[in-house]
Order: sequence, then C-alpha cells, then structure tokens
Amino acid sequence: MSTDIPWESLFEAATKVRERAHAPYSRFPVGAAVLYADGVVETGCNVENSSYGLSACAERNALAFGVARGRGRPLAVAIVVDTPTPCPPCGMCRQVMMEFAPKELPVRSRNLKGDEARYSLGELLPHAFTSDFL
Repeated sequence: MSTDIPWESLFEAATKVRERAHAPYSRFPVGAAVLYADGVVETGCNVENSSYGLSACAERNALAFGVARGRGRPLAVAIVVDTPTPCPPCGMCRQVMMEFAPKELPVRSRNLKGDEARYSLGELLPHAFTSDFL
C-alpha cells in the first residue's frame, strides 16, 4: 500500500503548513499532511490556546479538514516536527486516526534533519477503542 504513496510531496506539504502553526506556549510547531483516495492532500498544523485543553494537534486538524470536505478514508499520514528524533503522533491523534482509517494506515514522521520514523496505525495503537465496543 505505502509504495504508491507520494511521501516526498506529503512531507513537503506538512513542512509548509508547519510554518503556520500557532504554538506560542509549547514552541513545538507541528505540520501534518493526510493523503486521501481521490489524491487530495489535506494539511493541518497545531493551534494552541492559552487554555491548554482547547489546543488542537496538527494531525487532528488535517483529519477534520478531510471530514469537512467529504473525503473518504485516509491513505497515509505524514508528520513534520523539529525534534532530535522523529516523534509519533500523540495518543489522542492516534485514537482519532483510528476512527477514520484501518490499522494498516501508514504513518510517517520526519524531523527537520530528514530523519524518518515509519509506523502503521495498528503499531501505534494496538488496542484501540473502536465502535466495535459500542
């Protein structure tokens, strides 16, 4: 599945949107790009709030744009961060991804040096809470 993914384009889009992150409190700007089956890439950056619990992560924002625009299931997620090693999405983002994508969803994270980490959503959240439990 991931061999047909235009990863370089996704990372380029995530890098570009990361520059628009609103992260005055954590100083941890993040950019994310989500590829959909129709070939469209939706992007998102983290948007913090002085009431910290109201902050929204880049990955969730990109997924929300996809929902708002009627995209289907995501095919891939790329994340860009400025850390010594690439970091995976937070737990909340993992759970939201699981709402819209299969466990096989490829998720990749890069830092600004170009180091990359590769995961499947199932590896990131092996015991997800899903609608199967409801």
